[in-house]
Amino acid sequence: MPEWPKDPKYIGKSTPRVDGAKKVSGAAKYAHDVQPEGCLYGVVLRSRWAAAKITSIDLAPALKVRGVKAAILVREGSRQVRYYGDELAAVAATSKRAALDALRAIKVVAEPQPHVVKEHLAARPDAPRVFAETPNTGAGRERKQGDPDKGFAEADVVVEGLYATQVEIHQPMETHGGVASFKDGELTAWHSTQGISGVRDGLSGALELPQNKVRVLGEFMGGGFGSKFSAGVEGLLAARLSQAAGAPVRLMLTRFDESLAVGNRPSTFQKIRVGARADGTLTAFSMESYGCAGYAAGGPSAGGSTNSGFPAPYIYRVPNFRTRHTEVSIHAGPAAAFRAPGCPPASFGIESILDELAVKLGIDPVELRIKNDPMELRQRQYRMAAERFGWAAKYRKPGSSSGPVKTGVGCAGSAWRVPGGGTQAEIEVSPDGSVEIRCGTQDLGTGTHTVIAVVAAELLGLTPADIQVRIADSRFPPSGASGGSMTVTSVTPAVFDVCTKAIEELMRTSGLADVRGPQWRAACRKLGVSPLVLQGRWIDGLSAAGTGGVQMAEVEVDTETGFVRVKRVTCVQDAGLLVNELTARSQANGGIMMGIGYALYENRVMDSTSGVMLNPNFETYKLPGIADVPEIDVAFMDLLERRVMGIGEPVTIPTASAIANAVANAIGARVTSLPITPDKVLAALGKVPGAARDNPHDAWMSLFATQPA
Repeated sequence: MPEWPKDPKYIGKSTPRVDGAKKVSGAAKYAHDVQPEGCLYGVVLRSRWAAAKITSIDLAPALKVRGVKAAILVREGSRQVRYYGDELAAVAATSKRAALDALRAIKVVAEPQPHVVKEHLAARPDAPRVFAETPNTGAGRERKQGDPDKGFAEADVVVEGLYATQVEIHQPMETHGGVASFKDGELTAWHSTQGISGVRDGLSGALELPQNKVRVLGEFMGGGFGSKFSAGVEGLLAARLSQAAGAPVRLMLTRFDESLAVGNRPSTFQKIRVGARADGTLTAFSMESYGCAGYAAGGPSAGGSTNSGFPAPYIYRVPNFRTRHTEVSIHAGPAAAFRAPGCPPASFGIESILDELAVKLGIDPVELRIKNDPMELRQRQYRMAAERFGWAAKYRKPGSSSGPVKTGVGCAGSAWRVPGGGTQAEIEVSPDGSVEIRCGTQDLGTGTHTVIAVVAAELLGLTPADIQVRIADSRFPPSGASGGSMTVTSVTPAVFDVCTKAIEELMRTSGLADVRGPQWRAACRKLGVSPLVLQGRWIDGLSAAGTGGVQMAEVEVDTETGFVRVKRVTCVQDAGLLVNELTARSQANGGIMMGIGYALYENRVMDSTSGVMLNPNFETYKLPGIADVPEIDVAFMDLLERRVMGIGEPVTIPTASAIANAVANAIGARVTSLPITPDKVLAALGKVPGAARDNPHDAWMSLFATQPA
């Protein structure tokens, strides 16, 4: 069984990013920056109807616009559009102005149809159907364990609640798209992607090109969060435009397009019931939930719909449970995987009801979780977090904080289990001792370049600065997509393997007993004039799946304005064997900041009349800024025996839940839907007549009434 070094020099320490200088100086080139000679400007014509039958699209007027070099249809013939923003055609021109003029010149004949963009309205029997042949609500999926009815009968206390989460937009700083250059029967694509190999395969299949005729590059990218696994419609259109125009085409989406068409985290509506004995032991759990993944929820194209389903009762030990999850289709863009798909919404509902149960039983929320959490490691994390956070001194009866600005605390746990594998790597050792590692993986901004350099340096006895890392080229040894926190667990074992093979081969050729460190260059000179090139692959035993963590949040709530400020978040996270502490901490901080946005700010707002998103920009779609970032205290449980693990997803799962519980603790009333905006806080306090905006309890109840579990 392979083992990581027991007394590492670099692994587990804090190595600055090896690509940091390139990024801060502007030398790092993203897909957005690529500008080949003669590159054309590509744009997409999108449906301005939420539902319509397109009977004809005339591109001829667009081709007459000066500077236009190509215009293509997304699909031939008549077609049905199911959301505002659905792709219809694309144009390539010598300038942005010419391209936009061409879009306006295209003649589209359409038959507008009724549409629905609100989930509770879509579930009604008389609602406009997204797919004519199927209802908007799916059949539902059920899970059951034990005897829930008996479990509830045995409970001393039963608590019920309604909880809802909003649609969240990915909003990467670099929008979707890239540059495509089709020349001499071969395609080169510079793409902003989380999956270099997958984009190559997708473009190859769609264009009917041999895979060795398609090259995908993307050394740097500006975020994806789960939405950039494939080439997407925009990537394929760029390639087709380049083929038609005989020139490179740059097609990067606008922020408006980004908000409409490339994915989102689905909304959820959860009706939860939990029973427990007087000592806090859970006896039964039931949940009826709905999830909306846009037009891809209940119809034939349900590929993204699993993002709206989630495990129940999630991480807690409950002997008897029953869950039912139903998907709802609306006339809106489809969902895409989004950092820890399904888990943040699940966490919000389940952690909220647990806090309600703790209050009713008069039990400390931390102790209630420890009692019902089957994972001994997470029990330790709760105790460790409580000590760092000062939970015992800060937690008090909900609503008992004095003054108009009230303070509260909350907690929540998380789990994540996605294994790695499938990556290959290559090493080239030159006679002068220089080293290059090549791998077809990609770096989302998480630090993959640095992780590879650290592992190679550790094993070869060099420094990270001695390692040249080359990634994100489909001609390099293949790797899987960067999703599910699998990159580090997939890539590092392959780098371990290829470096180990290099050491063994150098020992053989040089006759030296140890080629690491001071002997490295002497051993390399024995290679003569030819470099040593070796391949390696992922090997079992160096990485693992199954991590967990807990978070605690402290908030201030102004009961006169409803404004919530997060003061502090403490995170205790199982990190397995840390490869680079600095980049891991960056991942944790980023995940927590994303969780703050989900808890307090982010929310897609749809217009029922037009079917368009009303806040598709950074001005009106609220995201946390630097002034909204609290003190973040992250403690990693660096456990060598647990092997290398990914932490990108689990650190964002419990943040919103902990904040929501802290708000409820502060004001003595619960806001039951995300985001927790000032109007909802004031409504929970009884200071706003009726239900708060975007908190339609009556609408939720009508949704649940359509298909009772």
